[in-house]
Amino acid sequence: MAIEIKVPNLPESVSSATVATWHKKAGDSVGREDNLVDLETDKVMLEVPATAGGVLKEIRVQQGATVKAGDILGILEEGASAAAPAKPAAAPAAPAKSAGADDPQGPAVRKLLAELNLSADGIPASGKGGRLTVEDVKAYADKNKPAAKSAPAATAIAARPTGAREEQRVPMTRIRARIAERLIEAQNTAAMLTTFNEVDLKAVSEIRARYKDSYEKAQGVKLGFMSFFVRATVEALKKYPIVNASVDGQDIVYHGYYDLGIAVSSPRGLVVPVVRDVDQLSFAEIEKAIAAYGQKAKDNKLTIEDLTGGTFSITNGGVFGSMMSTPILNPPQSAILGMHGISERPMVVGGEIVIRPMMYLALTYDHRIIDGREAVLFLRSIKESLEDPARLLIQI
Repeated sequence: MAIEIKVPNLPESVSSATVATWHKKAGDSVGREDNLVDLETDKVMLEVPATAGGVLKEIRVQQGATVKAGDILGILEEGASAAAPAKPAAAPAAPAKSAGADDPQGPAVRKLLAELNLSADGIPASGKGGRLTVEDVKAYADKNKPAAKSAPAATAIAARPTGAREEQRVPMTRIRARIAERLIEAQNTAAMLTTFNEVDLKAVSEIRARYKDSYEKAQGVKLGFMSFFVRATVEALKKYPIVNASVDGQDIVYHGYYDLGIAVSSPRGLVVPVVRDVDQLSFAEIEKAIAAYGQKAKDNKLTIEDLTGGTFSITNGGVFGSMMSTPILNPPQSAILGMHGISERPMVVGGEIVIRPMMYLALTYDHRIIDGREAVLFLRSIKESLEDPARLLIQI
């Protein structure tokens, strides 16, 4: 029985998707629940599983095409078995190639031959009428890679014309286009301002070093810096609720809960999953939630629910070595905290010069509703909590 493979219902606010990757080819056997194709939206990656076992008989929509909910992607023949492919007939010998207007090869083939420094003679042709195809050239080049590697370096250099200036044009992924759209939206709608401070992480570093092994054994997760920053942020948000608020038209919406977006890097770009009700979570629960989101982002498994909402965000450019930056708001939120790299620097403490692990902090905020006073005091509250972590226990 033939089964239509359809685009599933898309998440709310998502009108279309792009066919990202087919994991099966026409004629392949598939099992029930096998992932057939990935669909990319501007927020998440969606998998389309097989509803029954059988054979993928037809692919109707190729990679890169835009589709909507209900569109037919292909046809699955339920219960069928993949037939062994017939032995291909011997390809006719390729006609002699001659340069000039009568050259039977297409421009793409000629260009690829020149780039790889190959001659069309001796490459098996599978195209109609004995024509050489791009796939033929690529297959031949892959098959003969060892020989190419042993060639003198001068030959490889000669393969590229002197002074060649190559360019490659590729379309933005949907998520990259959406990121660009939201960044422009933030800059055009909010009065963004950034204030800075620095924090001495000696106390936090000592706690992590002292309890590192016993904590991981007891909790099943490493004690990282992020849980300290999240808890310090929550305490600061409680003191200055305007930083946890958002603008809705002419109204200011104060949120009586703390849902923190934690920016993580994924193969598709920067995403901001939301850890909800962080004020009610332990250090271990915070670390586990962040680690789980990091893995889901890496595996392209984040859902719309994971990315929806959030009253405040934290981004950590320090994992990539950033010393200082001015993060951009994640609308409709009104503030975002930027963490940066930790570096040992000479500091004056108690009249003496000592070496301390220091980090620059940045708070970008919407000046329409948050005044400089609140922004500076908010950042100072985070600094005080991290330099004296006992404050986090007694909540002062």
